[in-house]
Amino acid sequence: MMKGINQVTTSILFTALVGVGSALPTVAQSLPATSSSYQQDLSPSQTAGAVPPEAAYTLGAGDTLRIDSFDTPDLVLEPRYPVLLDGSVNLPWVGSVSVKGLTLKEASERLRKRYSDFIKNPTITVSLVAARTLKIGVIGEVTRPGSYIVASNLISSSAVSSQANGPQNTLAAQQGGEESGSQWPTVSKAIQAAGGITEQANIRQIQVRRPGPNGEETIPVDLWKFLDAGDLTQDIRVRDGDTIVIPKADRLNPAEAIQIASSNFSPDAIKVNVVGEVAAPGAVAVKPNTTLNQAILAAGGFKGGRAKKAVELIRLNPDGTVERRTIAVDFSQKLDDKTNPPLRNNDVVVVNRNAIAAIGDSVGTFLGPIGGIFGLFNIFR
Repeated sequence: MMKGINQVTTSILFTALVGVGSALPTVAQSLPATSSSYQQDLSPSQTAGAVPPEAAYTLGAGDTLRIDSFDTPDLVLEPRYPVLLDGSVNLPWVGSVSVKGLTLKEASERLRKRYSDFIKNPTITVSLVAARTLKIGVIGEVTRPGSYIVASNLISSSAVSSQANGPQNTLAAQQGGEESGSQWPTVSKAIQAAGGITEQANIRQIQVRRPGPNGEETIPVDLWKFLDAGDLTQDIRVRDGDTIVIPKADRLNPAEAIQIASSNFSPDAIKVNVVGEVAAPGAVAVKPNTTLNQAILAAGGFKGGRAKKAVELIRLNPDGTVERRTIAVDFSQKLDDKTNPPLRNNDVVVVNRNAIAAIGDSVGTFLGPIGGIFGLFNIFR
């Protein structure tokens, strides 16, 4: 009797061990897949803190969205959904949903929660098809300070998905299609819209004033680092409601002035007037920070033997005052605020005639009528 019981027990134990042994490969095979999925979620770009530009974008009226729900053939969605003036989108089944002020990820999560009343564990993907125009203020040392509407031209291929079980990177990557590329308006683009900086702009201490839920935030921008060292982080993206402030420089570095004048956030040209004893008097279009000497040469240079070497520079200041300076011209001088100053838009350079030319013109004026009388006399002889 005991021998039979022992045989049954041994048989049961053997069967259990075989079952465990056969189950072990299945568990072992599932571990790499879990590890791979985890590594995919923590890819190098994500662990480094890199996020797509759209991640910081907050939605508002005028945006156009693409919204997809996967594995739900009964839910029919349109290719495009505009964000209405009240900041909402109208969707099937759930009706009006507010997305104003939300990022793409937050909007996806909000829609997931709304659709979870109708769908078990929904997977919702939201992407930005076209971004709204931005209203931005640009004040200070720019050609045309004021309020500007800047087109964002943001087209997104990077969709953000939300699912109850976790992120679906593959689904997000498939959303792009032909909707690829992104252009964000930056500080330099906004300055270009305002006509470019003036000759006295301090591009090292630009401020971006940004309204936020906790009050106004001030972001410092040094476009000289961007221009000189190629530091693209300085040319930050602007947002709706930003105000860009360009202060006035205390002094002008000649070497920097030339490089700044050739940048794309300087105006293409300024207008100065060179009048008097030059070869081609009148308005001259020159590059920003063009010097007094260069403007005279652009007007053809001094008229031979007639120009006075000391010229007058007449400048209308922004406060309405008029500045008048006499500067002795020396064409060997480099850019210098005293001896060869950089010119500003609408400056007037007056090149007066010298003493010899003045005397000659006076004598010619006096003798002109007399010559006419002698001419008449010769006719009647």
